Amino acid sequence: MQEHPNYLKTLPQDLTAGLVVFLVALPLCLGVALASGAPMISGIIAGVVGGLMVAWLSGSHTSISGPAAGLTAIIFAQIELLGSLEALLVATMIAGVMQMALAAMKAGSLASFFPSSIIKGLLAAIGIILILKQIPHLFGYDKDWFGDMTFQQLDGENTFSELIVTYFHIHPGAMIIGLASLTLLLLWDKTPLSKTPVPAPLIVVMLGIIMALIFQPMNDMLNIANGHLVQVPFEGTLSERLSMIPRPDFSSFFNPLVWMAAVTIAIVASLETLLNLDAVDKLDKQKRVSPPNRELFAQGAGNMVSGFLGGLPITSVIVSSSVNISAGGMTRMACFIHGLLLLLTVMFIPNLLNMIPLSCLAAILIATGLKLAKPQIFKDMWLEGRIQFIPFVITVLAIVLTDLLIGILIGLASAAGFILYSNLKTPLRQIMERHVSGDVLRIELANQVTFLNRATLTQTLHGLDNDSHVIIDASNSVFIDPDIITLIHEFQAEFAPAHNIKVSLRGFDQEHNLQDKITFVDVTTREIQSQATPDNILTLLQEGNIRFVDDQPINRDNRRQVDITADGQFPLAVVLSCMDSRIATEKLFDVGLGDLFSVRVAGNIVSPMQLGSLEFDCAIAGAKLLVVLGHTRCGAVSATINQLSHDNRQQDLPVCDNLSHITDKIAEAVKAETQTTTERHSGNERFVNRVTEINVRRTMDDIQRHSGTLNQLIADNKIKLVGAIYDVETGAVNFL
Repeated sequence: MQEHPNYLKTLPQDLTAGLVVFLVALPLCLGVALASGAPMISGIIAGVVGGLMVAWLSGSHTSISGPAAGLTAIIFAQIELLGSLEALLVATMIAGVMQMALAAMKAGSLASFFPSSIIKGLLAAIGIILILKQIPHLFGYDKDWFGDMTFQQLDGENTFSELIVTYFHIHPGAMIIGLASLTLLLLWDKTPLSKTPVPAPLIVVMLGIIMALIFQPMNDMLNIANGHLVQVPFEGTLSERLSMIPRPDFSSFFNPLVWMAAVTIAIVASLETLLNLDAVDKLDKQKRVSPPNRELFAQGAGNMVSGFLGGLPITSVIVSSSVNISAGGMTRMACFIHGLLLLLTVMFIPNLLNMIPLSCLAAILIATGLKLAKPQIFKDMWLEGRIQFIPFVITVLAIVLTDLLIGILIGLASAAGFILYSNLKTPLRQIMERHVSGDVLRIELANQVTFLNRATLTQTLHGLDNDSHVIIDASNSVFIDPDIITLIHEFQAEFAPAHNIKVSLRGFDQEHNLQDKITFVDVTTREIQSQATPDNILTLLQEGNIRFVDDQPINRDNRRQVDITADGQFPLAVVLSCMDSRIATEKLFDVGLGDLFSVRVAGNIVSPMQLGSLEFDCAIAGAKLLVVLGHTRCGAVSATINQLSHDNRQQDLPVCDNLSHITDKIAEAVKAETQTTTERHSGNERFVNRVTEINVRRTMDDIQRHSGTLNQLIADNKIKLVGAIYDVETGAVNFL
């Protein structure tokens, strides 16, 4: 659960961030309205509603809402189709209700299905677009509307051709302001000015206004004319400005075209909002997670109010949100402040805003774009592998070469294609498992098993050897096509009996009309114990340790093993090991419940009590293999070595009343190690390992010397006694 933010504590950061966002959002609102074929005031209203209302209904702390740049083409087309903006306002209100209904149905959870490669591609693409689109404005070529994110532009050019045309239309005054602003932004963190409470973008805007005023009385090459400044076209009295606001035409409510427009706006706006929300959360330095359903509700409520007041449709705006985070915005207060400033300045002091050069605002967006599209992002995605990198690159290219919505859909399609390809290529995994009762082939089905996987599964099942045993494991499968279920039914009922193939099933449920069953024995029974030989059991432990080292343990049904072993135990082996916490014999030998007896004592030594346990395990319980297991970096061995060398600096042991019963036994092994003549201390790991091996061998000798019962079983070849060393660094067991 997220903590409730302290708005007073973060007010200074939010105030400056809100001011910076306002300066960038203002021309964006105007540009979206222009591109949509709507009055400028409609874009401002959408920005005001997004700031004053949506900010508080939303659960996001950093997202900025406003007129949807990704909807400009749709809005323009719908106004043409419906015949008036007033009818579109009604469609916007209906779309808001639909979004609130989607929120009630928890449709926001769709956001969790967006692959991270697509979200990262979106952010990188936005960064690239900001750089490419704002370069013309940086050099004073402002023919295309400020904030355009589409490849094909209203001025007849595209993103790349606009750059070429800009070369022939550079305005020296705007260029000087733009380059000076960009230089200041890029070097800001390396100057003492970065310690001031005023953010760099605000300084840039103030510097731009001052330079524009200085250039004003100069020649046309330096003078920043109106075409290169923010242009808020609101003149006259406040009442005259308010009279410019369009009103929804409720008589069009029953027009089917209005409802179709509403559905289009609701779907596209919701998709764009969810994608932007996920992207903004990834940029959030505090890594807060915004609730998507609450965001849908907030956007829906915002669209209802925006449409009613005469504003354009609203979404989360990735550009403004990125600027907000870059400027240090901490809470939704920054979004509210930006909306409040939009309302107050546009209504009361619009002429003041018209002094801001577009080139300095372009510098702010280019600096933001450089942060979003850092080369490191592409390197990181490359290192994640082609299944992540290729959809990422496709998303970036698609967004840059089309627009936000189409690019995202292409990116999602590419990601889905890679998932499908991966699923088709490896629809199942085959693992040969060595159980105590024999070999079992485990076939693990993929997460999604469709009819496209039928051929591969058929080939696998029909290729099984006669008299074999297979378990079909659907534990990790979320969806299994009915065609696959039919195939498994037919294999189980017809093909398997004809070839004497035993079939086990796991992970299926009632919907599949298949019942889980395990027909092989995965725990030791009396029959398995009686038929096993010491050498067979030793091989079983060796193979189990290999699986442990390779991190490929057998997938066991623990609940079933508990139920079966509750009635009795028939262990195959007994392991006398050290009590070290790193020694878990069942895990490092990858055996199941009931397969091993474990006797643990510090230093893996034997006394009458341990011998009694071993005699019970072998002579009465029937274990046929006795393993004495030492291990590297043994604390008991090191403590004994230090004690004998009178060097307690490396291991400061408290006085223990009974520890000598252990160290005295291990001391015999230390004295027996005569190969090492110097550095006979615990810091010499080779010396410690030699003592450990000698200690294991001496314990084996003690077992035979002090237990006639076990010695006789060994002599009669009924049990086998072996020593082993476990390497705590690699996980491997070396049998002596």
